[in-house]
Amino acid sequence: MLPLLSHQQTLEPVYLAYLDALEQSEYSGDIDKRYSARLVQATDNSVYQFLPQAVLYPKNQQDIQIALTLAATDAFRSVTFSARGGGTGTNGQSLTHGLILDVSRYMNRVLEVNAEQGWVRVEAGVVKDALNDVLRPHGFFFSPDLSTSNRATIGGMINTDASGAGSLVYGKTSDHVLALRSVLIDGSVLDTQPLDAGLLCNPDNVSDNPLGQKLISAVAAACREKRTQIENQFPKLNRFLTGYDLKHVWNDNLTQFDLSRILTGSEGTLAVITEAKLNLTPLPTERAMVNIKYDSFQSALRHAPSLVAARATVVETVDSKVLNLAREDIVWHSVSDLIQEVPGKVIDGLNMVEFAGDTVEVEQKLASLEAVLTEQISKGECGVLGYQVTQDKPSIEKIYGMRKKAVGLLGATKGRRKPIAFAEDTAVPPEKLADYIMEFRAVLDGHNLQYGMFGHVDAGVLHVRPALDMCDVEDEKLLRVISDQVAALTLKYGGLMWGEHGKGVRGEYGPSVFGDELYGVLQDIKGLFDPDNRLNPGKLVAPKLTGALYYDIDSAKRGKFDRQIPIEVRDAFPDVMNCNGNGLCFNYSSYSPMCPSFKVTGDRVQSPKGRAGLMREWLRLLEAEGVDVNALAKAKPLGLLQRVQNTLNAQRDYDYSHEVMESLKGCLACKACSGQCPVKVDVPKFRAQFFNIYYQRYLRPAKDYLVAGIEDSLPLMAAAPRLTNFAAQNPLSQWVIKKAIGYVDAPALSVPTLKQRLDGHASRGYDLAALQAIPEEARSQFVLVVQDPFNSFYDSGLVLRFIQLIEKLGLKPVLLPYKPNGKPTHIKGFLDKFAKTAQSSADFLNQVHKLGMPMVGIDPALVLCYRDEYREVLGANRGHFEVKLANEWLLNVIKDLPAKAPQDKQYTWFSHCTESTAKPNTANEWTKIFAHFGAKLTAVNLGCCGMAGTYGHEAENLERSKALFEMSWQQTLAKIEQPQVLVSGYSCRTQVKRFAGYKPKHPLEALLELANI
Repeated sequence: MLPLLSHQQTLEPVYLAYLDALEQSEYSGDIDKRYSARLVQATDNSVYQFLPQAVLYPKNQQDIQIALTLAATDAFRSVTFSARGGGTGTNGQSLTHGLILDVSRYMNRVLEVNAEQGWVRVEAGVVKDALNDVLRPHGFFFSPDLSTSNRATIGGMINTDASGAGSLVYGKTSDHVLALRSVLIDGSVLDTQPLDAGLLCNPDNVSDNPLGQKLISAVAAACREKRTQIENQFPKLNRFLTGYDLKHVWNDNLTQFDLSRILTGSEGTLAVITEAKLNLTPLPTERAMVNIKYDSFQSALRHAPSLVAARATVVETVDSKVLNLAREDIVWHSVSDLIQEVPGKVIDGLNMVEFAGDTVEVEQKLASLEAVLTEQISKGECGVLGYQVTQDKPSIEKIYGMRKKAVGLLGATKGRRKPIAFAEDTAVPPEKLADYIMEFRAVLDGHNLQYGMFGHVDAGVLHVRPALDMCDVEDEKLLRVISDQVAALTLKYGGLMWGEHGKGVRGEYGPSVFGDELYGVLQDIKGLFDPDNRLNPGKLVAPKLTGALYYDIDSAKRGKFDRQIPIEVRDAFPDVMNCNGNGLCFNYSSYSPMCPSFKVTGDRVQSPKGRAGLMREWLRLLEAEGVDVNALAKAKPLGLLQRVQNTLNAQRDYDYSHEVMESLKGCLACKACSGQCPVKVDVPKFRAQFFNIYYQRYLRPAKDYLVAGIEDSLPLMAAAPRLTNFAAQNPLSQWVIKKAIGYVDAPALSVPTLKQRLDGHASRGYDLAALQAIPEEARSQFVLVVQDPFNSFYDSGLVLRFIQLIEKLGLKPVLLPYKPNGKPTHIKGFLDKFAKTAQSSADFLNQVHKLGMPMVGIDPALVLCYRDEYREVLGANRGHFEVKLANEWLLNVIKDLPAKAPQDKQYTWFSHCTESTAKPNTANEWTKIFAHFGAKLTAVNLGCCGMAGTYGHEAENLERSKALFEMSWQQTLAKIEQPQVLVSGYSCRTQVKRFAGYKPKHPLEALLELANI
């Protein structure tokens, strides 16, 4: 039996009292004390897990001032804070056991753009790519790049002094900070910007904040006094170093001082940055990329310095492991033509070289490099196998998209050991990189470890991720050994262990880099800003006399908790366990299908990463209670009366399972995560597993039974469609259904029905024996139409027109008998019923499959269910039947048909979420098909429409469903004439009809019109 689960992680009394006092103050932001919210913020993109006391979401700078001012009172001086943005840190940078100050939910505005002077003023929570969306029309961009740019915030970039591709030309974030506004530990506000040295003589000239005056004077004096030691001690690197940049706080000739340089890279240990003024880079007029292919990764590394010498803007590299993982991912379809194989050769390394600037400059550099590469290939030099050039900006962005996804792709490595981040942003002088990496590889090879490598060879930064199993105690110990070895190795080569992503828990290596004297200066600076060690404590440095850092390489890791889950349970929930926290599901763009529930709520609990984290804790707590989860999944529900009692007591009795349910029921089951997540986390899959167990203890809502029974009920309702529609569509019935069941805007059954539309038609009257009697050579002329419940019963006209299109193409359609697919039962977690339905349908379809006639389905979600959920649940019992999507089938059919002359017909295709993520090449396929029919088809990239099966019909989801539709679909539809709009998903067409007021056509209907011209 599923027991009541309690987590025992109550808030410490001082934090509870502080939060109560904050609620009574003028603080206007959100205060989230839910265990689920705390769990989601307990991890980032690292191996560490620190559970915070609560999460604060300030709405503005004043909220942060109120929070810190309250904490400065004697009663709350033990309350600590850590500012957080996108949560993409790779070494626990923003993790804390205190309070999280998450600025990403509300403080995400672009405040001012000054195109004339080339600067922008932003709040700390704005996402980097979102900022560039605003800047692009002005002809500028914020140039420091990073692989997590679609979810990383500017505040996070400033706090880690982030950089990435092109840093040799574009520099780090600190190179672009013109001014900062921060809230200090006492709640006061400090503005920092470059100051002439002469102003420092009079504190009133530098700040009107007394604490600020003290800080500026003290830091300026200390860094000036230690100038010689700083110059001698700091590594000579393009990336300099994060964590109190003593070197650049003064300019070279000591005429200008800027405290912002200390704050940039301080990882929230000195102040909470709320606003930034940033300088901008003009967008290049011309871009070109050369993808150079090598016989080995070592060849790629050793060739890189000559590419830098060719004055490239960017030189990025990936090894064969990353390339091979990319080939297995959704991202590969977008770049396969740009990185083609070399006949007879194996590509084991790739350098991506970009030139950006004015047209003449780029063309000259490109021509020069091409000449050199061509000669090297002809002579067999440098391991160069070949190269490809692209000057198409969208194609260049696709290549960068693949490279940016490399971080997450490594998490898709098979086996229990996964490449992880802990020593993966090391930086050495570029000319020493190849030798350094060879020695680094020797270290890893000495431990018999697999690893992946990629990075910015132009800056001497290479990301190396060794594969370890953090559930294995010995591997956790090995992490410490390797970390120490790499730290020593970087020093040997004059480099840094943290060249790009900040230090996080790696502050323990600070003394060996800075030396005792300068490390003492860092401690003094921390003590000036934060004497009680309350801002992101335990990271970078601690004030003197406050003890050693209490976070280090050995701090609590996620694996400590995960290993409490038995291996057989981990294997039963692989998607839950495989989430590596890369956070791609936090993609800011409303035009991306990933993840609609997070986009519409702004709540990280409502995200794939959040849901996976909550499920891991659920599995851990069940094991702590001695419950065999796999056995529980097969158990029968409690008796009705017991479930009624448990449900009635749900408000009284805390049960952690409710928090998991609250998260999972917000999922739209669109499956965008399973396609777009680099490690293929499939939330709908484990959501169904959880529902199946949860409802053994509690009552299911009535709407679940309605959804799960719809496929079986439709044939009965269609026997009297007018009567059914009258009974369900009148205002009184709709009110009753909404109040009693929680269901709204249910569509009406088709009138006439499909049976009536095809009365007497040759496609009806399925007869297996008759089909078996057809000679083998004649069977290719037949097409078997697989019915689905939505189109057959709610949009029967579409099925009719598909049959007419098949006939128009000279083929013979056969309408197969209606068989429930089971998708609705799977979504709602009726797994036993789904398995029976799936086996019944699979048995039938396997029998028909033996005919050798193509089977084609119309609705993408239902067709893809045959491939995914059927394979998952039935395994080998699924058989080998294949149901093609209409576009897949048509792509083969048109090969034997003459192309039609071009017509003046244009259409715009809107894809279904499941379709566009599971089959990313679908847009290209439809475009090719329409071109064959003489028409032009344009595909638009959009987020979720908000319907997602039956999600949008559930009353509790109505507002979110509408909000999602308004995010991207509404405004895009408004720009296109209605007859040109084509939508392939039934649920999407229903949503357009509901909120846009008209029913768009399916691509098949447009093709029939074209075929009749």
